[in-house]
Amino acid sequence: MFGVRAVPFVVAPSSLARFALVVFTLASLCSASIAAADGDAKRGEHVVRLGGCLGCHTEDKKGATPFAGGRALETPFGTFFGPNITPHPKAGIGSWTEADFMRAMRHGERPDGANYFPAFPYSSFTKITDNDLQDIWAYLRTLPPNARANQEHDLRFPFGLRFLVTFWKWLYFTPGPFMDVQGVTDTVNRGDYLVNALGHCGECHTPRNFLGGPVKGKFLAGAWGSDGRRVPNLTPTRLKSWGDADLKKLFSTGVTPDDDTLSVEMDEVIRNTTSHLSAEDVATLIAYLRAVPPLPEDPAKSKK
Repeated sequence: MFGVRAVPFVVAPSSLARFALVVFTLASLCSASIAAADGDAKRGEHVVRLGGCLGCHTEDKKGATPFAGGRALETPFGTFFGPNITPHPKAGIGSWTEADFMRAMRHGERPDGANYFPAFPYSSFTKITDNDLQDIWAYLRTLPPNARANQEHDLRFPFGLRFLVTFWKWLYFTPGPFMDVQGVTDTVNRGDYLVNALGHCGECHTPRNFLGGPVKGKFLAGAWGSDGRRVPNLTPTRLKSWGDADLKKLFSTGVTPDDDTLSVEMDEVIRNTTSHLSAEDVATLIAYLRAVPPLPEDPAKSKK
């Protein structure tokens, strides 16, 4: 059209073979990258177990469908109900994208941008690594879709107003994945990740103030449940009298060194989560708990 003579593009047979090989190799690498980005569902099942997702997202009754929601959580602010996280397009998270899921876990936000209430422990889950989040997402997509409808939370005014959670986040929420602490061993860092990201132990074992925020300087020092029962101190103040073998027995069976049993809630954590830890992970968990600062038991319910 512009006076330039068209020259046919000719590829010699040997060049064509090399060209085909390059294309095939690039296609293979792209496929591998996509597969990696999609996550590993089998590994994700294990990570979900370590995160204790089953307990909060499964109704507390015989024959309840796993991950279909309905678990009631009694708090001083009212009752929260765990949502359906099966891939049902309407009742569950089947219409979500992976970005929606990442936003929920990392920032505590719904796909429409509204805040989740911090009864969903995104203050801890924000620390989960990208790879683990991708694996969790891959596993959740393999669950059978379930049409069980979500229940509305039953909260006292004004705690049901989601926009108020923005102010709570300003005070108590720091988003971002876990970063290794410099100056400690890899073993302690791995235990830190299990306790504070996946295990979210501090959500129950750290005292809360009247706004539901963790009390500064009392991390893992024990708390008080909504039923008035003490949630134990996990710092060396309490654990120093227990040997590593005692703690391994506790995390695998739920039986204390004096042959006592744990609360119903903690027994469920043992059954669903810690009893599935590898021996190596149990060792890292114990190493971390030995390394945290020892703190005294709270003598009474903390209102500070």
